[in-house]
Amino acid sequence: ESLSPKSPEILKYNPVHKKLPILLHNGKPVVESLVIVEYIDETWTSGSSILPADPLGKSNARFWAKFIDDKLMPAIMNVRRYQGEEQVKAIDEVVELFKLLENELKGKKFFGGDTIGLVDITANFIALWLGIHQEMMGIQLVSKEKLPILCKWIDEYLNSSIIKQSLPSRDELSAALLSYHKSL
Repeated sequence: ESLSPKSPEILKYNPVHKKLPILLHNGKPVVESLVIVEYIDETWTSGSSILPADPLGKSNARFWAKFIDDKLMPAIMNVRRYQGEEQVKAIDEVVELFKLLENELKGKKFFGGDTIGLVDITANFIALWLGIHQEMMGIQLVSKEKLPILCKWIDEYLNSSIIKQSLPSRDELSAALLSYHKSL
């Protein structure tokens, strides 16, 4: 899909936010990443769920997924937007947010425990896109020295069989990210 100008399909199926992603299921749109992921989990129940069975575990997973979407993603985007002292402050904010996220990972392989869950799926951009993003911007937000637990999670996530099966190549990711940056 072209993001600029927005296609008639984007405007038709997501008239509120006018953005991707959009899942069409039986001709009906489901919009917003987290909503789509939970919709898929609830609609196709043959596999294991991405949410814990207990209500407290579900609420915690939803909290951290929302934290990633509402706090971490915009903070990372600010690093790209700003220059000089403002960028330094934005980088410090992102590192602090990553530390909060890293603390949630302590003692676990994935945010969902031993298996990939909602928070891992929401955080996939950290594993899949962030390295390329940092390279393009010439900065380092995540390193094994600063965030060892998060870096271990990235390795576990990228090396899990389910992710390896569907992971695009680094070249494909780089091209997509470069295209995205040009459209802004």
